[in-house]
Amino acid sequence: MEKVVTGLLVLVGIIHLLPVSGVLGVERLAVLYGVSLGEPNIQILMRHRAVLFGLLGLFLVYAAFQPSLKPLAIIAGFVSVVSFIAIAWSVGGYNDALRKVVIADIIAIVALIAAGVIHLISRNQS
Repeated sequence: MEKVVTGLLVLVGIIHLLPVSGVLGVERLAVLYGVSLGEPNIQILMRHRAVLFGLLGLFLVYAAFQPSLKPLAIIAGFVSVVSFIAIAWSVGGYNDALRKVVIADIIAIVALIAAGVIHLISRNQS
């Protein structure tokens, strides 16, 4: 069952790694999020956001293969996706590109809940 947890964490890690290409510049960010980022300060913030998602994604993938880090990875991933969805839903009116991000994060939530439950059950059985 731990292989399932590993696979689920790798999936969530990949979801978090997808925005890393935004580091490359405004054009890539526009493709990812369907927004115009003409203002330099927003470009800086969004490109830095891509770096942070890359770090979290790498941590999730690494933790998938390190049993002692799995609980922390599940919590960190959960906080990430739940906070994004909560903000998106509270603001509303997001475009189709962000709708895809919301859908990916919903998939990530399901994967993280499943990983957490399986991890807890397998830990209690041993």
